[in-house]
Amino acid sequence: MQAQSGTLFTISAPSGAGKTSLVRALVDAEPSLQVSVSHTTRPIRPGEMDGVNYHFCDRPAFESMLAESAFLEHAEVFGNLYGTSQHFVEEQLAADADVILEIDWQGARQVKNLLPASCSIFVLPPSEAALRERLSQRGQDDEDTIEHRMAAAESEMSHYVEADYLVINDVFEEALLELQAIVRSQRLQTHKQAHRHAAQLGALLG
Repeated sequence: MQAQSGTLFTISAPSGAGKTSLVRALVDAEPSLQVSVSHTTRPIRPGEMDGVNYHFCDRPAFESMLAESAFLEHAEVFGNLYGTSQHFVEEQLAADADVILEIDWQGARQVKNLLPASCSIFVLPPSEAALRERLSQRGQDDEDTIEHRMAAAESEMSHYVEADYLVINDVFEEALLELQAIVRSQRLQTHKQAHRHAAQLGALLG
């Protein structure tokens, strides 16, 4: 799969680091950025919409898609399966669009192995205390689930070293600006600009 002027971004973070809120704000600020909606077997949460937050499906349906090689990457997280539609990503990149995937570090590693030109970003909270507070304030998980997520977070966060870029989500607005800078820097790479502005460059160079 070859992107021309489009970039495939992956963004990973431990649960509660603010990744989803940052991506939502990033897409609002950069309208040409397409979000790939993952498939998942986890239950839908209050306020979520099928096809918007995730494509919700049962495990047999997910496993059937997996058997058909429908996913660019997939992983099991906290007992639930997650996967990225390969067709959607290929279609968007073929149209020179930028695509962002919200996936865990396992999925980001799979994508990087398949597509070395993809851009991987890792988001970390400023502290363990801040992470615990954010998990509690979400109001989505009971205390046992929060403790389980905190126990898993240290291992997850150690994989930040595999990413191309690291963003610390302490002040939300600053983290958002940093993400915008990453997206724009990728768009300004010479080979992507040359493809995007081929006619203009041809005229300039005679």
